[in-house]
Amino acid sequence: MTMPRKAKELSALEIKRLKHPGTGRNVTFSVGGISGLLLQITPNGGRSWLLRVAIAGKRREIGLGGFPDVPLSQARDRARELKDQIRRGIDPVEERRRLLADLAIQRRRGMTFSDASDQCLAARLDGFQNSKHRQQWKNTLQTYAMPVLGKLLVDEITVQDVLQVLEPIWRTKTTTASRVRGRIETVLAWATVAGHRDGDNPARWAGNLKELLPPATKIAVQGHHPALQIDDAPRWFSALRKRKGVGARAVEFAAITAARSKEIRGARWEEVDLVNGIWTIPASRMKMDREHRVPLSRDAVTLLEALPRFHDNSLVFPSSRGGEMSDMTLSATMKRMHETDIGNGGSGFLDRVSKRPAVPHGLRSTFRDWVAERTHFAGDMAEIALAHKLANAVEASYRRGDMIEKRRRMMASWAEFLSGDAIANSKVVQYGS
Repeated sequence: MTMPRKAKELSALEIKRLKHPGTGRNVTFSVGGISGLLLQITPNGGRSWLLRVAIAGKRREIGLGGFPDVPLSQARDRARELKDQIRRGIDPVEERRRLLADLAIQRRRGMTFSDASDQCLAARLDGFQNSKHRQQWKNTLQTYAMPVLGKLLVDEITVQDVLQVLEPIWRTKTTTASRVRGRIETVLAWATVAGHRDGDNPARWAGNLKELLPPATKIAVQGHHPALQIDDAPRWFSALRKRKGVGARAVEFAAITAARSKEIRGARWEEVDLVNGIWTIPASRMKMDREHRVPLSRDAVTLLEALPRFHDNSLVFPSSRGGEMSDMTLSATMKRMHETDIGNGGSGFLDRVSKRPAVPHGLRSTFRDWVAERTHFAGDMAEIALAHKLANAVEASYRRGDMIEKRRRMMASWAEFLSGDAIANSKVVQYGS
């Protein structure tokens, strides 16, 4: 029996000297050392390694890389590895396809939380009622989640990572923290459906974070903004009027109008009608995304008329640098007032329930308590003044006006109360309704 002819084992120098004959297609040369190992040369001189083998009765040619990037010794080593796989029943061609497919999947799944958030937001654009809501959704994640989760791959985020975001704000900013948790859950749910991760959602509440964090409903009461006590309000307001600075005037205007800090800080002169005593806040600056008219009392108009105006700045209460003042400016004013009152032998200005120093947003609660406990003004009128959504959905659907003139009497009475002009000894002030 004649044995098959074994190819001569060529040296590296001999392989380097091999050339294409000059005509025809690609040619191959057996280089020996490993059966089936070939050097392929193209008509233009390109060189690459091939391993010719039979797998399950089918002839295959497997590329091993180009020459000289893959030298002779390395080509022979690769050929040995592949032939060893074949002897073990592995098809190297199919195995390579599987590995490439897995790599493509991993690349597709290798998405950071930051990228997932952007794509999730883009996919949900139609679900947002307005651009302001969309921006709030994005801002809360940017502020609280991104510093911790932003650069992490979505398929690597754990419950502990989510807790690292939530725990610092869960008790102090409960409502915000709850929204952040829900938005993280939404992003990770999108990433799961889109094929970038699998398994349980680490931001899920039921049966998950619920076991590690106290329910938001039980600590939300602790998160209420500390409010001035009604009986302390005139004394506090008198002290406020003695303070100088734009910050103090902004707090004074917030107290008189019962408006939110953000609405005060962003107030612009073009929104104010001093002649008719109306401040019209556009929908774009309102929490409820609806235009809100504020009737200005005599005290509010007097305050505004005394403020300086700048031809290149339309803000009513600009910061020292010209931009919108920080919320901390208003908070700092009230904090200093509390500390000054204690320093002068007073008890400070504390919330009746939490015993914490009153803050700007708490002034709205003081106004609401005053309406309920010291006047006969309708509760719905106070809710409209606070730009709240009416609790009675049926009545809200039929109401078209904003009771501006009735509210004008209410806000004038509130300003009188703050100024100490109301009858101090009266339990319920008969202001009318």
